[in-house]
Amino acid sequence: MPDDLIMVRVYLSEEDHGRRKALTEEILGLLRDRHAVQGATVFRGIAGYGAHGLVHADDILRINVDLPVVVEFFDAPPAAEAAIARLLELVPGDHIVSWPVRRH
Repeated sequence: MPDDLIMVRVYLSEEDHGRRKALTEEILGLLRDRHAVQGATVFRGIAGYGAHGLVHADDILRINVDLPVVVEFFDAPPAAEAAIARLLELVPGDHIVSWPVRRH
């Protein structure tokens, strides 16, 4: 029988920092230790741009690279919603998206 879940995606930048460490590490720790989310994946993009239109790309000519990062996870609605509520304390809300999915 399929499970109804919520998929969550958090858009970040490599240079984003949490309270004590890199924001991606802080988010993974939060998802694993505090919310026991079933699993999470961090994707590092090769290029991207945000609201300001500044392109960040992995280019040999660029010395400082601040690439886009996406943290993605899914879980049952109560767990996913609880994790989103906590993530809103760390990440701007317009950088978090979610949608219903079904596990088969």
